[in-house]
Amino acid sequence: MLSVWLNLFIMSKIISISNQKGGVGKTTTAMNLSASLGVLEKKILLIDADPQANATSGLGFSPDLKSPNIYHCLSKNRIEKKDILTTASPNLDLIPSCIDLVGAEIEMVNLEKRENTLKLCLDEVKHNYDYIIVDCAPSLGILTINSLTASDSVIIPIQCEYFALEGLGKLLNTIKIVQQRLNQDLSIEGLLLTMYDTRLRLSNQVVEDVKTHFQGLVFDTIIHRNVKLSESPSHGKTIIMHDASSKGAINYLNLANEILNKNLTKKSNE
Repeated sequence: MLSVWLNLFIMSKIISISNQKGGVGKTTTAMNLSASLGVLEKKILLIDADPQANATSGLGFSPDLKSPNIYHCLSKNRIEKKDILTTASPNLDLIPSCIDLVGAEIEMVNLEKRENTLKLCLDEVKHNYDYIIVDCAPSLGILTINSLTASDSVIIPIQCEYFALEGLGKLLNTIKIVQQRLNQDLSIEGLLLTMYDTRLRLSNQVVEDVKTHFQGLVFDTIIHRNVKLSESPSHGKTIIMHDASSKGAINYLNLANEILNKNLTKKSNE
């Protein structure tokens, strides 16, 4: 029995979805990658660590301070069973966000080991899940540093548009600092190209540039622009639950499979 628990503990992986640039598909990726991994029979916990709470509302929950949320967890330094909500998507649980999470940055400034607050919270629950996905705030503040410190790896969404690489250097530098000072085991899971439009020459140029500069770090899966993908949050559903046959759903299922295969290969090589 002990070996089973140890195996579960070792297998759990925490992945942050991060980019300080807004509008790159970060929350869309956090929601739909989590849902896709759940459909592939992995037990998933999605943490909405963005004060905008878009992942929370996108899954059909109200970002309310009175309801359980990640702000309460960080305030009390622990995650309790009541803090975790069950979503309509298979195998997917959620710790919601709320607007008061903005205040957490200020409240945590004077805390000792403030960068490890989320990590300490997750240590209590991570053995219950195969993957924990953290939707980071679009900034490089203390909440994002907390997420990176708690994570095993980070996925960086990059939109296939003109300013695609703007600010990426700063994010990669922040990841390097976290690796050096707070979490030496943090790795880059991959760069994910989003909002790809096959009709635009610019989109193809961005894909080519990113793959040239970052080579093996870029996921093979590319997320295409898709109407169903854009409208699913307004229905409080993931793309899998909204329209499983859409291009967006297929893209995110392919991404989930790519991540699972990548991690399976990595473990077999260790």
